[in-house]
Amino acid sequence: MKILVCIKQIPDMESRFKVNGTGDWYDEADLAYRMNEYDEYGVEQAVQLKEQLGNDPDVTVLSIGSDRVGEALKKALAMGCDRAVHVQDADSGRKSPYQIASVIAAFAKDKGFDLIFTGMQSQDRGSAQVGVTVAELLGRTCATTLVDFACADGVVTGKRELEGGMKGVVKFALPALVTCQLGLNIPRYPTLPNIMKAKKKEFVVVPVAELLAAEPMTVTEKLYAPTKKGGGIVLEGDMADMADRLVGILKDKTAVLR
Repeated sequence: MKILVCIKQIPDMESRFKVNGTGDWYDEADLAYRMNEYDEYGVEQAVQLKEQLGNDPDVTVLSIGSDRVGEALKKALAMGCDRAVHVQDADSGRKSPYQIASVIAAFAKDKGFDLIFTGMQSQDRGSAQVGVTVAELLGRTCATTLVDFACADGVVTGKRELEGGMKGVVKFALPALVTCQLGLNIPRYPTLPNIMKAKKKEFVVVPVAELLAAEPMTVTEKLYAPTKKGGGIVLEGDMADMADRLVGILKDKTAVLR
């Protein structure tokens, strides 16, 4: 079995974001970076499947971006992936989800991957479009937002998160692509021995120009912080008094109470 895991390196969500000089993305300078949380679940699930099947599956991890994404790829190798592919693109943040998916599909189309894992979405862009678009471009079955996963005899049984706290069970044959949701598993921390082993694993660098042929389907024209509105009102004192004051505010300043 051959498995591909697609990961993205994103800024830490605790970072202070600023719009860049051209106004179409955030300023990437002085930010701390980490692997996208949803992608970590994909890496962990691929490694668990590899262990379950007696280390028979071959797991490739792929990421698109500038030189710094090498750190995220090295972490995936230390978690248990067999080889890394870095699609080098210093301007990946400005590419549309369709272009990113096209690059992944162009790499994967002739590699014979039985199973592809992606995160449900990236935490910075949040489009949730890349995984499903890769599946469409490759013409394979796709199941999204998995919170439970099992694979046996070439058949995947998964549990999807639905609206209203409900779950849906899906079953489908390989080859397939799945996107991973919070709660699918608990990603492992790389151990020191595995970090050392990762340094000896195959690490391939591919220029994005060799894979990208698609024009963007959408373009980010402007990025901006929400307009600041008036500050909130803090009520203090006796509970009954605060309730009366709150009712008065709602009547005077809103249309909630008339």
